[in-house]
Amino acid sequence: MEEHTTAASRMTVGAEGGDDVTKEAWPTQPRPLSHDRVTLVVDGTHFVVDPAVFTTYPDTVLGRMFGRARQHSFTRPNAKGEYEIAEGIGASIFRVILDFYRVGMMHCPEGVSLAELREACDYLCINFDYSTVRCRDLSALLHELSNDGARRQFEVFLEDLLVPVMVCSAQEGERECHVVVLTDDDTVDWDLDHPPPMGEENSQIIYSAKLYRFFKFIENRDVAKTVLKERGLKNIRIGIEGYPTCKEKVKRRPGGKNEVIYRFVQRPFLALSWEKEEGKSRHVDFQCVRSRSVPNLITALGEGPSRATPTPQVDELDRLNGPAPPALHQ
Repeated sequence: MEEHTTAASRMTVGAEGGDDVTKEAWPTQPRPLSHDRVTLVVDGTHFVVDPAVFTTYPDTVLGRMFGRARQHSFTRPNAKGEYEIAEGIGASIFRVILDFYRVGMMHCPEGVSLAELREACDYLCINFDYSTVRCRDLSALLHELSNDGARRQFEVFLEDLLVPVMVCSAQEGERECHVVVLTDDDTVDWDLDHPPPMGEENSQIIYSAKLYRFFKFIENRDVAKTVLKERGLKNIRIGIEGYPTCKEKVKRRPGGKNEVIYRFVQRPFLALSWEKEEGKSRHVDFQCVRSRSVPNLITALGEGPSRATPTPQVDELDRLNGPAPPALHQ
């Protein structure tokens, strides 16, 4: 019967050129090993592991690399027979990730960035949630979990509430949209003869208490911006602004002009664009083509003074108003 050690061992071995390279021996599992150990190089640190531990999770990157892919030579070592993997992931992060393959749980120690661990898990296709991660800093852990929940929740809001509004704007020829999110209990009662002065005349309104609460958190707005950018939208602005809901009173101004005072409530808004040529001028450009016709019909017929001044054409106005051309020397 084979012996199985239960603790990790650390040793320093000499590398080429006389440098010391940290080499970590991966603790064996409470099951028969394949005795086919490999050396993984991560951020300059060598980890000696049994590749059989990775095949327990075949849907992860390492599970695929050392599963059937390795049998078909898809995963190849370097000239020293070592596997250089997880580029961009630090050794301390990778050491925590190896715990997942050993015991199915990652214990993030103090001093290790939970955000970096999250990025590494995403890269290696490892599930990141409370069933796989433990951390002393609960605030950091809950923040990452909230980001996941916010992304899933906003994708539902996007498809069910926001996309139909954007489609309506697009069908009217618009290439941008300004959406105000009101609660289910809000009422909008504008005086048609005296509407409130609005910076956005074509604002769309969505009544949703859930979306209203979602946008109350700055972190959720950041997640929403990221999702919208990934979907190809541009000029994204998400924030809180005052929105007029109903008329409060009317002030009589001298001269018979009335001023309507509206009640404003602070509500989330979302502005975005799908215009492809947003960098170009929106002003209407009238391109003028020089006319080939005779400018003065009387002169063409030989009637009137021979030196009559022709009427300038539209495309000549800029040239006439500009500086005089240099004189020609004869």
